[in-house]
Formats: sequence, structure tokens, C-alpha cells
Amino acid sequence: MFDHISIGVKDLERARRFYDAALAPLGYERLSNSDGMIGYGSEEVGLWVMQVAHPVVADMQSGLHFCFVAPNEAAVDGFYAAAIASGGTDNGEPGIRPDYGRFYYAAFVIDPDGYRLEAYFHKGEI
Repeated sequence: MFDHISIGVKDLERARRFYDAALAPLGYERLSNSDGMIGYGSEEVGLWVMQVAHPVVADMQSGLHFCFVAPNEAAVDGFYAAAIASGGTDNGEPGIRPDYGRFYYAAFVIDPDGYRLEAYFHKGEI
């Protein structure tokens, strides 16, 4: 449905360190660099991160979050570990989310600017 998503941050260098680390285990990398903007994806940019004067104010009650597709459970685990090590905050350790489905494996973090992020893998039946 979406071609890309853009988010605004206060400190682009801090965001670069966070997203470089957090997205790498999922197979996404920084594909674009310019003054004030960076872009991430696997083949094409799907997430733009830009330094702005007035980023959206973090609001845990807004319902806003971004979910990244993971290729496997290990990638979800790696996303979570790298995100926490790079300045993110825990918002749900990796594991099955029975409220979402018995094969829904996910982890949740909050980036340094307050954006809620998720990495998700559908385990499939065993």
C-alpha cells in the first residue's frame, strides 16, 4: 500500500546510529545519505528519516507505530538487542504475541525520538 514512510527527528546523527544498528538484523540498510535526510530499505528506500525543527511529539497513547517485516525469529531478536544497545527503550521483549495470533513472533522498542517500532515474523505452524 505505501511506497515509503517519512519521520522527523531532532538529531539525525543519533537516529543514524540507532537505525543503522536496529534495522541491520532485519536485512535493511541505509541506502541514501544527504544533508538532513537518510533512507533505509533492502533494495529501495521505504523509510526516510529527516532532521526537522519540529518532530512529532512522542505520544504512547496515539496508537502510532511502525512494524518492520523480519525474515525469521533470530532477526526479530537481533533487532530488539541492537535497538536497545543503540539507545532504544524496551516496549516488549521478543516472543509470541498470543493476542495477535499464535504464530505472531514480535519485539517492540521505542526509538530515541519516541517512535514506537515493531519487528514481526510469522512463525507458521510446526
